[in-house]
Amino acid sequence: MTDRSFIVRMRHLPFRLLALFVAIPAHAQDRPIGFLTPSKNIACQFFTDNGQGVLRCDIMNMDARPRRPADCELDWGHAFEMSAKGAAGRICAGDTVMDTSLPVLAYGEVWQRGGFTCRSEQTGLTCFNAMQRGFSLARGKQEVF
Repeated sequence: MTDRSFIVRMRHLPFRLLALFVAIPAHAQDRPIGFLTPSKNIACQFFTDNGQGVLRCDIMNMDARPRRPADCELDWGHAFEMSAKGAAGRICAGDTVMDTSLPVLAYGEVWQRGGFTCRSEQTGLTCFNAMQRGFSLARGKQEVF
């Protein structure tokens, strides 16, 4: 192999690598499963954790944030989570499920997945699981039930 043929092959290598990556199909499960409210103030995502469904919803803007517990060193007050058959509650979180690529759940619409039901309304978002446990989220008030 001459030096020139090596250089020509190396010059085309990036294009061959690019073609390889373009040919790899994207997997549907790699995309987040969930929604945004029309105001884009609340985002929810569905996950599977050890085979059990989990729903987490984050509210970005609230009129008041609750006092952070002493055992939480991360953000407190904006994240809510529940399992398909367990209790719901606020969680201590250093991340967010806010993702602008999520579809919008229009006011009056219902979203269901893995035993969870969420209803988007102009007054806020209410989500519950098969045990009727859940939360209602709005800028002015957040409730866990």
